[in-house]
Amino acid sequence: MKTRIPCLIAVLALAAAPAGAQPQPGTPAIDDPDATLVQELVVRGRLPGPAWWQVSDADTTVYVLGVPSLAPKRMQWNRRVFERRLEGANEVILPFVNVKVKLGGSIGSMWNLMRLKSGGPFEDRLDPATRARFVAVREKLGHDAGHYGTKNPLAAGVQLAIDYRDASELTNMDPAKLVRYLAQQKGVKVVTKSYDLGRQLSGIIRTPAASGRVCFDEVLAQAEAGPEVTRAAARAWADGDVEGALANERTYERCLAAISGGRTYDEKTKADEAAAIAQALKTPGHAIALVPLRPLLAQNGVLERLRAQGFDVKTPDEAE
Repeated sequence: MKTRIPCLIAVLALAAAPAGAQPQPGTPAIDDPDATLVQELVVRGRLPGPAWWQVSDADTTVYVLGVPSLAPKRMQWNRRVFERRLEGANEVILPFVNVKVKLGGSIGSMWNLMRLKSGGPFEDRLDPATRARFVAVREKLGHDAGHYGTKNPLAAGVQLAIDYRDASELTNMDPAKLVRYLAQQKGVKVVTKSYDLGRQLSGIIRTPAASGRVCFDEVLAQAEAGPEVTRAAARAWADGDVEGALANERTYERCLAAISGGRTYDEKTKADEAAAIAQALKTPGHAIALVPLRPLLAQNGVLERLRAQGFDVKTPDEAE
């Protein structure tokens, strides 16, 4: 049996600080593997709607749509360019962000999940000032203290991220969910990939408390600030404003890097996405790929990897 593990999905998609939020003094910084962008790739789109990049060889073009890793549910965007490119496409590659854990075949995963959900109310372990902030947020979200029954700060932050996302109607599935539907309606092949993160549950447990606290503080600050920063970034994305869209792209990278095996996971997803695009370039014609913006544009990100393989990469101001 496979089941989705929302705590991991949230830490991959929501553990972000709003603009201006900072970790508490004395807590360690968490290294973000995608912190540095390739600035020459951060270009405003010239076509209507979101920005597109192009990766080409002699006889194939893959149109790459950089997508938000967090956005309002059912957000609206100009789809004319997408629908034109969908016509005759060989395939559509969706973001490789699906994570699952196979609990039925892993006693260890089940045990780790149970351990994360034990330990009494997390707020009992907080200093008075932070506890007051946290209680105000959880009450606004409609949850009691027992809802956050863990002694693990990373797990508490992840649960808070889930609750904040749900209450604010934010998701890491759009616009990919709509793109999948439209591709299927046209009979275009859809390429996806899921990752079993059962082992990462033990990584959360082993995460140093100080690092987990950084993630908790970031999520708490985001929940206090509210969803407008995400909504504003989504509006910028829909208008082809790449820099504005990236204002909300400090999502899973930092906190994932703090988990045992997190950097390996980050590396694998980028390598797999680049490999999927390279594979699509072997079939003459054109294809479409959706890739989260920051992994797409970061140093050693998806576009840099493809350019290093000899493919031609065009920015949104050059894209046809």
